[in-house]
Amino acid sequence: MGKLSLSGFAAPLVCLALAVPAFAQTPALIAVNQGDATASVISPASARQTATIAEDVTGVHAHEAAVSPDGRTLYLPVYGSTGVGKPGLDGHEMLVVDLPSRKIIHRVDFGHGVRPHCVIYDRNSGLLYVTTELDEAVTVIDPKTLQIVAKIPTGQPQSHMLALTHDGKRGYTANVGPGTVSVLDMVAHKTLAVIPISGETQRISISPDDSMVFTSDQIKPRLAVIDTTTNKVKTWVALPGTGYGTASTHDGHWLLVAVPKAGEVAVVNLRTLKVERTIAVPSAPQEVLVRPDGRVAYVSCNASGKVAAIDLATWKVESLISAGPGADGLAWAK
Repeated sequence: MGKLSLSGFAAPLVCLALAVPAFAQTPALIAVNQGDATASVISPASARQTATIAEDVTGVHAHEAAVSPDGRTLYLPVYGSTGVGKPGLDGHEMLVVDLPSRKIIHRVDFGHGVRPHCVIYDRNSGLLYVTTELDEAVTVIDPKTLQIVAKIPTGQPQSHMLALTHDGKRGYTANVGPGTVSVLDMVAHKTLAVIPISGETQRISISPDDSMVFTSDQIKPRLAVIDTTTNKVKTWVALPGTGYGTASTHDGHWLLVAVPKAGEVAVVNLRTLKVERTIAVPSAPQEVLVRPDGRVAYVSCNASGKVAAIDLATWKVESLISAGPGADGLAWAK
């Protein structure tokens, strides 16, 4: 299916008639493409892009996405025109997209440039959390009213990515330039601790049992493992290159780490905290998302515009899916 404009003009009716039933019946993978300010809708069954969603913005683009639990609404914070810490245009809004029709139905305006980046829909509280870097905060949005209801200070600039405990009560932000992780009380809306990591850090995830948080050192090829009981780095995992996005398998046995310059994914045994294997993927892997059924991990590969689908039983790439230029953030819709 071709690109559908979301500028307010109706797309061809035949395309929408075909797209809506298929989407309603089948889960979809969403890939956010920085290169052309679009989001790809991908069919996991066919391993093909079935539609693209234009962000309808000028000079800026989204990096990350989240989907509502019913799979009908896509949230796209529009970050800006550049990378974290670099000069450029500062995004000030989040697009709200109706997935069945592929149309923008609302824009949440933060009131000024904040570089909104990572968005998480917390099923526990029913709230949306968006990292807003220039406010040094996580902004809380009620998805029912699409109103900003609170801000949680991180105490650090460049709070780029966010991970939540599975009960939604604690949050952890990777603060890129300061090279720190902020520990947040998501209920009381306050900073509990700031953990030093390195001269620069990127991306963040949490283990299935909430005991460990992982973030990639950007100065040395290693992964920081934070003990969530002590809020301190308990150990380092040597990587084959500088790491980036991470995600654990659902059984808590393995952690997949994107290694952009090496063009591979390192697989860490979470029992021994050592890399046991690497998997070759297209250049510049960014983000890792494990499918809800736990059978496949998807890896966005920025330089090629591909998404690699890794079979977690065989550790082999089962397919390479064409997304869009600068493929980055991933989200699951069902």
